[in-house]
Parts: sequence; C-alpha cells; structure tokens
Amino acid sequence: MGKKAKSVVIFFVLLLIDQLTKLWAVKILKPIGSIKIIHNVLEIYYVENRGAAFGIMQNKQWFFLIITLAVLVGLLWISGKIPEEKHFIPLKACLYFVGAGAVGNMIDRVFRKYVVDFIYFSLINFPVFNVADIYVTVAAFMLVVLILFFYQEEDLNRVFSKKKEQNRAGRENGRKK
Repeated sequence: MGKKAKSVVIFFVLLLIDQLTKLWAVKILKPIGSIKIIHNVLEIYYVENRGAAFGIMQNKQWFFLIITLAVLVGLLWISGKIPEEKHFIPLKACLYFVGAGAVGNMIDRVFRKYVVDFIYFSLINFPVFNVADIYVTVAAFMLVVLILFFYQEEDLNRVFSKKKEQNRAGRENGRKK
C-alpha cells in the first residue's frame, strides 16, 4: 500500500472510531442519560451540543461548516507541502487527527444538526466532549510541542518555503514555452 493510500486509511479509521462512539452514545447512552465510570471523577454523559467548544455560539451551524471546510482546505494544502520523509511523520499524524476531528464533528452538524458529546470529567466540571474533540485537542498540543521542541527552523522552512513554490512555478513556466 502506498503512502497516500495509508494516509487515507488512517484518516478514515480515525473518523470511523469517532462516529462509532457517537453512534453508541445515541443508541445506548441517550435513553439512560449517563454512566458513572469513576465516582465524582469521570462520567459518560449524553449531551447534544448545538454550539462550539464549551457550548459557545449555539445554533451557528453554517458558520461552523464554513470554518471546518476552510480548515480542511488548509490541512490539505499543508499536507501536500510536507516532505515524504520519516522525520515529518509526527507532523502529518497531527494533521490526520485534526482533520478527522473536524470532519467527525462536521458530520454531526450536517446530519444531526448538533454534535454528540459524551465524555465528562465531573471532578473539575469540565465541559462534555467527544472523541473528535480529543483528536483536535491532542493534535493541537502535539503541534505546539513539535514546533517548539522537535522541528528546527530549517525543517519548517522546508515545509513552508516560498522558494519551493517559486521553483515549481518556474518549472511549470519552462514546460509551457
């Protein structure tokens, strides 16, 4: 299996995990409301979130759809610029997780008109969240860690170099002549 095919499989496996957990929450958890996992610490608690993180911006589904599509276009653009080298696998993995999380919640917004949330840390009264939210949050944290401590400036320049774009444009112009 080629690298591009593996990327697609990874993305869809992540998306499937998110959607299956939400389907479980709708079918099993919704009728009963909640399940205490660790008393006063962790609950599985069914919530229909019509907003964004922490319940802000309720009922702004079109706004979220547009933002999600813009994020996905940005992720595809960046993914295409990342060199196909082992050194950049963590960076690509972060993009897969952000993308799968964004698409997972977008699927909910489009087909259900709300996002299914069901993981609740009652110990700190943290807002209820889902697997897609975990993907996005962990990937964002890892991106910060990778950029601050793992990748060097030269690595990031290889990904975001204007020189590469100018060379590509020059080659394409040379072919047209």
